[in-house]
Amino acid sequence: MPAPRWGNGNGRALTHAAVLWPPERPLDGRVDGLSGVRLSVVREKAASRLWNGLIDRYHYLGYSPLPGAQMRYLIESDQGLLGALGFGAAAWKVGVRDAWIGWDRLQRESRLGAVVNNARFLLLPWIRVQHLASKVLGLAARRVGNDFAERYGERPVLLETFVELARYRGTCYAAANWQYLGETQGRGKCDVAHRATLPRKGVFVYPLRADFRRALGVAA
Repeated sequence: MPAPRWGNGNGRALTHAAVLWPPERPLDGRVDGLSGVRLSVVREKAASRLWNGLIDRYHYLGYSPLPGAQMRYLIESDQGLLGALGFGAAAWKVGVRDAWIGWDRLQRESRLGAVVNNARFLLLPWIRVQHLASKVLGLAARRVGNDFAERYGERPVLLETFVELARYRGTCYAAANWQYLGETQGRGKCDVAHRATLPRKGVFVYPLRADFRRALGVAA
């Protein structure tokens, strides 16, 4: 995607500035019992510090700057803050994803910017609301294309994510109609020794338009 019109903080370490933490108020029940569930784009510095801090404190991967073109959201409702969601640049090479799309190396290199990665998804640990995760993914799928187009001038056509299968099953992605493609090889994006040293992850994808393959340079 084109460079953003303003900086996104890529490469900056986490700064431990003062953050107004949400109260740890338990919330349970079903998602239809919540009102005003919404995604708020992170724009201001206070929201950015809050998003970074929530991910650093509560997400098992911790905080690291999202790569490339990105969108970050706070997950909110009328009942309060629920979590955080982030999208960044797609993985450079993923065997099962690339085979499923059907593109060759040149097609992938020229059109990879039209794929974005759901790199972080956090519901705060005291939020125990049934079906909330799949609802949030549905909200994201309906707006992330427009948000990327507004910020970067190009609209993504495919979402991807990676689920560490030793920890999670990806149930919320399946419930939100994401398609499971298979597992990674556990090598990581910087592997040069061709040895599996990282946990294998399940690969899920969600097309944002029916002709996504054509948009990615693959003949229908």
